[in-house]
Parts: sequence; structure tokens; C-alpha cells
Amino acid sequence: MNETELFAFDIDGTLLDSDKRPLASTIEALQELRSAGHFVTLATGRTRFLAQDLIYQLEFDNYILCNGSAAFLNHNQVYKHLLPQIEMQHFVKEANGLGIDTVFVGIDAYKRNTSFNVANIENAMHSVGSTAPELDYNFAKREDIYQGLAFYDTSLEHYFDEKYPNLSFVRWHENGVDVIPKGGSKAATILAIAHRLGIDQKDIVSFGDGMNDREMLQASGCGVAMGNASEEVVACANRVTDDNDHDGIWQALDELGFLNRAIEKRA
Repeated sequence: MNETELFAFDIDGTLLDSDKRPLASTIEALQELRSAGHFVTLATGRTRFLAQDLIYQLEFDNYILCNGSAAFLNHNQVYKHLLPQIEMQHFVKEANGLGIDTVFVGIDAYKRNTSFNVANIENAMHSVGSTAPELDYNFAKREDIYQGLAFYDTSLEHYFDEKYPNLSFVRWHENGVDVIPKGGSKAATILAIAHRLGIDQKDIVSFGDGMNDREMLQASGCGVAMGNASEEVVACANRVTDDNDHDGIWQALDELGFLNRAIEKRA
């Protein structure tokens, strides 16, 4: 087994409990992994400004953001995959015609383009501990755009897929969808980082609960679905642990033997 393994953790529903706080057992587990010399990274759909507090609180030096569109090692950006501008503009125009609110996401800010149903945006963003972004029609002209957000329900699931071949639409909320570059994902970026570090794919362990975690779980040597994950997400994992309110991360790492090895190495 590789001396150093890569551990990737989703944030919402995984590292954070239902109250949007990390459990004490999760904090201890992360410390044990780092003490054993493993590579530990966030892998989240959040952009940096939405992940920043947790990055500092849990002492992450490495983080994969925007569903894989950006990656940082030792707080230095090493990967960037921006949205195709023209195609995204066409999508936003069509979405506007359908009364669908859209948001452009930069690395340190995001702004909405419309105000069709701000309460709907607010509800979805609250699920990731945020609020509806401010209105700014010119944001995409000034900033690099890593992903978009579109606020529509499942009645339009897959409606845009074939129309925009360079975009992927990944649901994260019953009324919220991430719009990311085609071919981009947490999985693709994790594999690229692992290759850069000389870590084999079989030595990647990932934890997640959401639809945007499916590829990551499948691509890992061991993909662990949280107990609060849907059946569709669980089907992509190698194993299922307890939920994010009941020490799921600690339990899985303990059962897999990583915490014992970490403790033994520290001793």
C-alpha cells in the first residue's frame, strides 16, 4: 500500500452536520490523517469565498473548488477550468426567457443576473450556508467565471443537456443546479492532483453525499457515501457509513483501519 494516500472530502452533508458545523470526531479524524502524512483535501462545489471559513477552521492547505474547476495546493492555485463564455451566455439568455434565475460564480465572489424568484434562490443557497447573491449584470465581464448556478426544479431535468454540449448540469438542490464545463468534475481534478503527487488511483479515498459526488466516489480506490446520501449516490460508492450527524467520517476511517495506522504512526 502506498505510504501516502489521498483523502478527499465534500463539505455540505459530509464534513458538516445538519447544523453546518464539523463534528468533533471529524476534526480529530482529519488531524490523525495529516499526522500520518496523508494528503488531505476538500472537494466541494463551493467557491473559495464560500469555503474560506471552513478552510481555516479545519486547517486545509489543499482544496478543490467549484466542482473541480479550480484546485489549490498549499493555498496556491494549480488548476483552472473556466466556463466557455459564449455557450454560457447563450444558456443564460434561454434561461432568462424561461424565467430561470442564473448566477455567475468567480473564485472569490458570485453575482446573480436576474430577480425572477429571489426567495427561491435564497432557499437553495441557505442549504449551503449562504444567501442570495447581489444583482450585478456586468460581473461576468470583469471576472473569470468558474461555474454558473441555475435555479429550476426537476421538471426541467436534462432539458438543457443536448442543447449545450460544452456545459454540464449537476443538481445539488431540488431547485438548484451547478453549471460547469463539460468534462469537469471533482473526480477529474482529484485524479489530476493524485497524478501530480505520484499517488495511485487505488490509494484515493473520498467521502461525499451529493449528486456532484458520484463521479468522485466511482473514481476513487474507496468511495465512501455518507448515510444521508440518496440511493443514487450510494450506488456509486464502495461502502456506506453513518450519516453526517453521527460520526460517519470517523466510523468509516476507523473501520478501514486508517485511524489505527495514524495513531500507531504518531506513537
